[in-house]
Amino acid sequence: MQWPAFKSRVVPVVSLEHAHHALPLAHALLAGGIDVIEITLRRPGGLPAIERLARDCPELCVGAGTLLAVDDVSRARQAGATFGLSPGFNPDVLDAAAWQDMPFIPGVMTPTEAMQARDLGYTLLKLFPAEQAGGVGMLRALRGPLPDLSFCPTGGIGPDNLANYLAEPNVRVVGGSWLTPTSLIDAGDWPAITRLAQRATQLSAQSRQG
Repeated sequence: MQWPAFKSRVVPVVSLEHAHHALPLAHALLAGGIDVIEITLRRPGGLPAIERLARDCPELCVGAGTLLAVDDVSRARQAGATFGLSPGFNPDVLDAAAWQDMPFIPGVMTPTEAMQARDLGYTLLKLFPAEQAGGVGMLRALRGPLPDLSFCPTGGIGPDNLANYLAEPNVRVVGGSWLTPTSLIDAGDWPAITRLAQRATQLSAQSRQG
């Protein structure tokens, strides 16, 4: 299966109550240099927001998160999500993603889960919850025995520790909800979200230079 192309190494994790927020949010992120988003299925606006962005904002790569069951994968794919993520490792969900030809990032927290995912052909994994799982130290420990794996750490990451994660060789992208606080979305404060995206983009660029 073909992975969608996007440039940003920071993936905003978004839970939307109302789908009408999707487009202005997308434009705010794009203005800040971020061309990818993970919209979770945790709240009612999730699926309709994915559908709206897939239709009306093709310059943004739209993924679906919190895919916990087989039906979640089908609904997200039908809505137009180009990739999926899960907080955990569920073989039935992975089978559904493969059947739907959906690029997928399963969640892991232990070396055993990482090895199981690798055995199924998955080499990009979501370390979740990243900080609680050991953070940067855990990623460094995993790199030794599992050098062929790369990670999307998510959970407990923000501007203060983002650069530390991005500097790790086995980190491909970082996910986080700090870029899209519910308070700013509800207030329609899109310039503030653009500023958060710009800061994340700057930190990402600095980590590459370092």
